[in-house]
Amino acid sequence: MADPPSFRRHPHPFSIDLIRWLPSLLLLLLLRPPPRRRRPRPGRRPPSSSHLHLLPLHDPSSPLAALPLPSRAASLRCSPSVLAAATSSGSLHLLPSSLDAAGSAGVSVPAGAGFHVGPVRGLDCGGGGEEWVTAGEDGRVHVVGGGGDGRVVARRLWDGKGMAGYEAARWASAAEFATGGAGCGVQWWDRRKGDAVVAQCKGVWGRGIVTGMVHSIDIHPSRKHICVVGGSSGTIFAWDLRWPQQPIPLSGLGLNGTAQPVSESEVWEVLFDNYTQSTDIISSASTRILPVMMCSEDGILAVVEQDERPLELLAEPCAINSFDIDPQNPSDVVCALEWESIGVLTRGRDTMAEE
Repeated sequence: MADPPSFRRHPHPFSIDLIRWLPSLLLLLLLRPPPRRRRPRPGRRPPSSSHLHLLPLHDPSSPLAALPLPSRAASLRCSPSVLAAATSSGSLHLLPSSLDAAGSAGVSVPAGAGFHVGPVRGLDCGGGGEEWVTAGEDGRVHVVGGGGDGRVVARRLWDGKGMAGYEAARWASAAEFATGGAGCGVQWWDRRKGDAVVAQCKGVWGRGIVTGMVHSIDIHPSRKHICVVGGSSGTIFAWDLRWPQQPIPLSGLGLNGTAQPVSESEVWEVLFDNYTQSTDIISSASTRILPVMMCSEDGILAVVEQDERPLELLAEPCAINSFDIDPQNPSDVVCALEWESIGVLTRGRDTMAEE
């Protein structure tokens, strides 16, 4: 059996929208929630800008550095050397991840007709850390990379003209990535085939429940043909490109008993959980979906697994806006609580597995 997990709550003076792990036990925060999720609290004036805060895990109340952004942040990703933040106005900012260079201005791609107009919620690093994919609510998809002389160049792959809006993006390989949002389901892009969408999945919402929206996508590094998707109405499903027309429900409402709902609200983020041991033999040839961690608007942090009961880790009285799993020690999880707190969950060892 597993030792009971421990949970520590660290109050913070501002609401936290996004949180990410950095090397050397640092936390990276995006302060203030973007306007799409909820209204500002009464008596508080919504800020015109936000900040990235670098915090030490042993004392999250003492920021090591604060990096300003020109408008509210909408997405955040990290590579070994670069912090990338995209904003609600449509700009992208690439900043050095080392503390020694934290004061550097970095480079940016401004919002506007040549890039994005409006929130950029889909952002991920690929191409060996040299390229970034952006997908915005304006229906545009770009690949951003170095153009020489320290500049960055954004190349547009698609412009949906506002007919569909993107909320998520995730690289699978140097040539492939997935996007998702409202009105487009999940799309798989292959740059070797003319930077085109080569497969599409509308999800599981067509099975009798409300129209769905994709909020988050993750792709397992050892199973790059499988992505897991989190979205509206508590829905989580997996999409295997080997069977593109057969999405696999993991959680959601109105799925006729095919998956137990772990949440009834928006699923903000999903990540494959390398710490939780699957009940099946794990191999690259297995068709079973590996365990997935999620967080939701109704305050749930849980692990879901195919054909198993969800494992609830936290049930908070407020939204859990974001979470991240420590890549070096996956028993540790940090989460951003809407009520101005950072949560640190440490899961116990599975003693039965060790025996």
